[in-house]
Amino acid sequence: MLSKIQDHSICERVLARRALLHSGACGIGWAGLAQRILQGRSSFADSRLPHSRVPVTMPRAKRLVLMFQHGGPSQMDLFDPKPALEKHAGQPIPGGVEAFFDTKDSGRCLPSPFQFSRHGESGMEFSELLPRMAGCADDLCMVRTLHTVVNDHEGALRHFQTGKPQIGRPTIGSWLTYALGTSNPNLPSYVVLSDPNHDQVDGIRNWSSGFLPALYQGTQLRSDGPALFDLALPAGVTDEMQREQLSLLESLNRRHQKRFSHLSELDARIANNTLAGNIRDEIGHALDLSQETAETQALYGMNNPATGTYSRRCLMARRLLEHGAPVVALFNDSILGDPWDTHFDHNTRIRKIADNVDQPTAGLIQDLKRTGLLDDTVVLWVGEFGRLPVAEGKDGRDHNRHAFTGLVAGGGFKSGYIHGKTDDFGYKVAEKPVSIGELHATLLQQFGLDHTTLTYPHQGRNESLTDADITGVETIPDLVT
Repeated sequence: MLSKIQDHSICERVLARRALLHSGACGIGWAGLAQRILQGRSSFADSRLPHSRVPVTMPRAKRLVLMFQHGGPSQMDLFDPKPALEKHAGQPIPGGVEAFFDTKDSGRCLPSPFQFSRHGESGMEFSELLPRMAGCADDLCMVRTLHTVVNDHEGALRHFQTGKPQIGRPTIGSWLTYALGTSNPNLPSYVVLSDPNHDQVDGIRNWSSGFLPALYQGTQLRSDGPALFDLALPAGVTDEMQREQLSLLESLNRRHQKRFSHLSELDARIANNTLAGNIRDEIGHALDLSQETAETQALYGMNNPATGTYSRRCLMARRLLEHGAPVVALFNDSILGDPWDTHFDHNTRIRKIADNVDQPTAGLIQDLKRTGLLDDTVVLWVGEFGRLPVAEGKDGRDHNRHAFTGLVAGGGFKSGYIHGKTDDFGYKVAEKPVSIGELHATLLQQFGLDHTTLTYPHQGRNESLTDADITGVETIPDLVT
């Protein structure tokens, strides 16, 4: 029996083996399950995990759903109609554009073939590709003037998720869980629902805790099969046997910790083992979609083949929010790893991707609204950048960092509101620009957090999501009520 291991040399070999296994398992997300530490229940944890949070207002939001759209959705085909593209079809845009891939054949206007119409009392414009999201127009804040600093996927993804294009920084979900904790210690505070069949570009960096302690990174839950690997007891293992094994494991971890006290992953690992039994039951209950009515499942499009597995993940997100998970990051079905990255066959591919996300997105917003959760839940639908208004090659659109559209609902953001204006071609911002840092600052404000004082000491300075002392970014009052 493992619990009776006494030999010193055997223990040393076990420790060495466990260190090797740990190095191969970095980023799987188990560290995010350590809510007991996150809530500050341990004096040891408090001394290791200093918080620098300063609520500046009464929070309007308690939960975040990040519906991230990998690849860069095309703003002029979905949210920002540009008649000038039709008028100047096949002609170059004055001054040219900044192309990323096709620098030789990216200068002639490519009009959108999709019809736009106004929706709701707000008259918000959507293309025919998103009819169900258009039905949520009066619940949405449409920001047409987002812009970013880099034009490649990896850099732009990191810029949006972490505030800077560099590797190694915490994502916004990690900052929120670090600052706010959770109301349910038996669920991950930062849940990631990604495509079970394909990896997203930049992988686990999309939910990394960076230089924050590892327990604040996102925890991936699967939408098909068991939510987490090895969560159920193996055949022939009883609860009592598992408790004995976990007791030994904790003693080995404590011994290991004395040798490697600088590794924050050890704090999370010790707490995770203690919480494993409760988590098993809680996650199983939270993700049991059979408890949902046929009407609710249909609302999300679970009977619609076009929505793929995305509809299931969106419904899982609502149930996790109800059970106390404060941050859920949703990633859509990752066709080719970057679903919205339409460098070729643009008009055909964008229709398929829109069909995949339209009904599940609208279903989640409508469901949150009817259950009362939307009032204090922020739903953020956005990609890392937009697309160019000119043709790439025969029938594609290249990356555009200078202007793109994001949607926000709930949590005190203005509903039925369109912010800003792009130029006649949809290439650059013309009025009321919103940087990624300004969006982050405004989002944190809705959670009662001051982006200038929510910091963490790292390499001799207090780091933050927005780095406001250098960037000078501020919140955007027009976006919120």
